[in-house]
Amino acid sequence: MSKQVIVQYVEKSLKKVIVYYVENNHSRAGRLIENVSKIEILKLLSMYYSHALNTPLKGDMHGIRGADFQCYQQARSMGLTATYRAFLSSHLQDLATIVRKVDRNDMPVVNLRGEVLFSSWMSIFSGNGGTFDPSTPIYSFDGRNVMTDSAWPEKLVWHGSNTVGIRVTTNYCEAWRTADVAVTGQAALLQTGRLLGQHTRSCSNHYIVLCIENTYVGNTHQRRP
Repeated sequence: MSKQVIVQYVEKSLKKVIVYYVENNHSRAGRLIENVSKIEILKLLSMYYSHALNTPLKGDMHGIRGADFQCYQQARSMGLTATYRAFLSSHLQDLATIVRKVDRNDMPVVNLRGEVLFSSWMSIFSGNGGTFDPSTPIYSFDGRNVMTDSAWPEKLVWHGSNTVGIRVTTNYCEAWRTADVAVTGQAALLQTGRLLGQHTRSCSNHYIVLCIENTYVGNTHQRRP
């Protein structure tokens, strides 16, 4: 969902509320009309978008930089100008730290259509395994629901982390550089509703890889003209 579409949706919703207050002679009508502004609408656009790569991957992603580059490429191929990074821990980073510190507690994480997956980035890492509603779709960059699409026969997502987003050095496919059947990576089964579920699997498996936007959405989540 583009920024323009969200703005239009929010403006339409606000108009409905204003009409209701006016029709019912509500005392808040005047104040509401005065206070509604583009700035307030843009505050509602402050969110992190999460997408899956368009195909499942083995543990050999050419390292974390290779995974990040695939996120970058696929975002650009869809005309998205925001910066995306792979939802993975590695030898270079803990998963919990890949978005800006200043925004970790205030901005929700949403899917392609703006539906909320998590109330904030840090709510994923509260120790409950990243609990979310598994009925909320997670979409790939090209718009397919990875929870139901047959292109992802196994509904597991690589992450290489413990339940609070810290790297598990014995289970991240040698920093995402190997698909050796004897080496393991940490993954989560999405149907359980835990994005940081602790399932240890061989790096030879093809699983979902998520990408998270790590720039301010209100300014950057838009398609190129």
